[in-house]
Amino acid sequence: MKIQMKATQQYRLGLLVSLTAIALGNSPVAGKDWPQFRGPNLDGKSTETGIIKSWEQKAPELLWMGEGMGNGYASVSVVGDRIYTTGDMKDGQGVVAIDAKDGKVLWSTVLTEGVPKHGFEGARCTPTVVGNQLWVTTSNGMIACLTTDGKLVWKKSFEKEWGGKMMSGWGYAESVLVDGNAAICTPGGPAAMMVALNKDTGAELWKCQMPEFSKNGKPGAGYSSVVISKAAGVKQYVQMTGRGVIGVRASDGKFLWGYDHSANGVANISSPVIAGEHVFSSSAYGAGAGMVRLDKDGDGVKATELYFLKADVLQNHHGGMVLVDGYIYCGHKQNGGDPVCIDVKTGKSMWGAVKAPGKGSAAVTYVDGHLIFRYQDGLVVLVEATSEAFRMKGSFTPKHQEKESWAHPVVSGGKLYLREQDKLMCYQL
Repeated sequence: MKIQMKATQQYRLGLLVSLTAIALGNSPVAGKDWPQFRGPNLDGKSTETGIIKSWEQKAPELLWMGEGMGNGYASVSVVGDRIYTTGDMKDGQGVVAIDAKDGKVLWSTVLTEGVPKHGFEGARCTPTVVGNQLWVTTSNGMIACLTTDGKLVWKKSFEKEWGGKMMSGWGYAESVLVDGNAAICTPGGPAAMMVALNKDTGAELWKCQMPEFSKNGKPGAGYSSVVISKAAGVKQYVQMTGRGVIGVRASDGKFLWGYDHSANGVANISSPVIAGEHVFSSSAYGAGAGMVRLDKDGDGVKATELYFLKADVLQNHHGGMVLVDGYIYCGHKQNGGDPVCIDVKTGKSMWGAVKAPGKGSAAVTYVDGHLIFRYQDGLVVLVEATSEAFRMKGSFTPKHQEKESWAHPVVSGGKLYLREQDKLMCYQL
């Protein structure tokens, strides 16, 4: 499906207003916890200030390195004096809790019978922590709720409950969205692309059957995690599926809209970026990136493409994208992480071509006017978040690196957390 491009004066004014509303209304969350994947607001941005603004003379100090996380590529959640992650352990895949003071494991709970095998082993889900409970998905397709002391509350199988299906065979990677009393996840089944469950009991609240809106991509769930939009006056859950980006009404699971121009047929990974009344999305494998505007359409919502960027301009493989002051920052290229800055209003590239300082894809986190790029080869780079030019402010290689360093960097309480398979490193930021 291709939606005809429109770039009118009215659009530019509307986008400017919506982006201004974000800047003014999306105020920092109180406290310094990082309770879920991509932080307090699901956008890859830390609300903290006062970080070291240059690593050129001295790299951040390693405070401790803990082990016992299990194997995997999951990032971490930090709430109070505890850290949570998921990993493959001897008996199966499960959740691990760590003491934030010294990196010692406090408890671990196995959720699967044996280590899941799906062609690329390792846990991928970052736990979502609310109150005294947390929610995770396993790479073999299970959603579970535990207490923060490690006791299992409930768990359900995507395949058995909803005919769950991935677009390709590398295992589920979604982190659960908890919104009010609902836990939102994406089994990818033909009659249940997305489901909402009672977060305390696991009882089904609704399920969304996605229509055949596209022939791009592949059927099933992607590797992305759900974000929230309130565009067109409708609260909706936005997700990148195997077929492309979709919007689902939060109140009842009604399918609202789909957009497939930025999808590919191998792996759609990065979460869409919400920009007021607009949604920006990108994937690799030769796909590209696109911006849509969401408008009220009777009882529903329609998506209109405003611009599309070809793969030579932007294709974000994985590692995510962040929106700061009207500009998208991320890594670009298939299996690459060339830093890019895109004007979200127009799609204009602000920096031109910048060669990646590290090798492989880059996971990106924003904090206090800067971007932390973590490359697949382990290199961690500090970059000023400015559209004027690419300004690198130093880099360092962490103490431990053994496989693909895909876990997203986390900033909490003045510390930088870097997960690397069974180990977790804590740096003074």
